[in-house]
Amino acid sequence: MTPEALAKEIRARAGDGQGRFLIALAGPPGAGKSTLSDALVHALGAGARVVPMDGFHLDDIVLNARGMRSRKGAPETFDVAGFIHLIKRLRDEDEIAIPVFDRSMELSRAAADIIQPSDRYLIVEGNYLLLNEGRWAELAPMFDLTIWIDVSLEELDRRLVDRWAYYGKSPAETRAWIDSNDMPNIRRTIENSRPADVVIRP
Repeated sequence: MTPEALAKEIRARAGDGQGRFLIALAGPPGAGKSTLSDALVHALGAGARVVPMDGFHLDDIVLNARGMRSRKGAPETFDVAGFIHLIKRLRDEDEIAIPVFDRSMELSRAAADIIQPSDRYLIVEGNYLLLNEGRWAELAPMFDLTIWIDVSLEELDRRLVDRWAYYGKSPAETRAWIDSNDMPNIRRTIENSRPADVVIRP
């Protein structure tokens, strides 16, 4: 399904109502969530915005104190309660400041973007939006449409090698990080996520 076809589906499901329409765009690390989110915003046009889950990464200082720095990106390394609260606010409030994760600095920037009253189609993107574990499961009734990007393990691995090389990791560091952190997160996400309304296979 192309972004244009998916945008058409979203508009049809949203109908003529004036309230916000929340879309969960989920998938494992490296699936292409950010790329598809940006394409959807372009296809939907005015009133469409991306809300990234990654702004709720716990800071490295907190992860170091908890001995979890080596698992950064796992479900336990996010402020899930804060994220749930944001999703509720997106439904009820006109203007909401949202945090954004800066991968070049490996930290979240608070209130780095603003959702405006005119923003109707909110594409919430992240690894664990459909995860059926702990407090993540509370997200189940909060979205109007859920989308899952289905990508093979081999392709995910290839994309992650390219990603970490781009951010300066050596080949050895990249392989170690993917095997010890990314791949366990990928398998956990695939095995423990709820079925989505729409499945995209790039």
